[in-house]
Amino acid sequence: MIIAVDFDGTIVEHKYPAIGKEIPFAIETLKKLSADGHKLILWTVREGDLLNDAVEYCRSNGLVFYAVNSDFPESNWDNYQTSRKIKADVFIDDRNLGGLPEWAAIYEMISGQSDYEPVQPKRSSRDKKKRKDGFFSRLRRRMAESRERLKPGGLR
Repeated sequence: MIIAVDFDGTIVEHKYPAIGKEIPFAIETLKKLSADGHKLILWTVREGDLLNDAVEYCRSNGLVFYAVNSDFPESNWDNYQTSRKIKADVFIDDRNLGGLPEWAAIYEMISGQSDYEPVQPKRSSRDKKKRKDGFFSRLRRRMAESRERLKPGGLR
């Protein structure tokens, strides 16, 4: 799978143009996804020296991308004569509708350990009467379960 990942607000706290602190488990999770065979593309608005700083920050933390702001490593976007929109199976970005899930949940969804759950699942009126907890209750429960799996010892 090809996974495009934003930098500011997704891998590190949003402090643009500076580089913020790493968001907990971001780099560890991305390295695990790469080790699982996924191709990671750094997909960011950063350019020039700011982009080089972001790439070097990741590299110094053991995270190497398949490509940066492009579909392929050999692409060159310096002249912008074509669209910078990239092709990916999944985009991980803090500006997603609903925000950025915890990295444990992201890993579980991509690795198939967890199903994607629609934001508003379709239910019959009979099902609505049976189900006592709503979307946010289920979301809080899932986040708590993810935190438990991420306690010292890393991803499991």
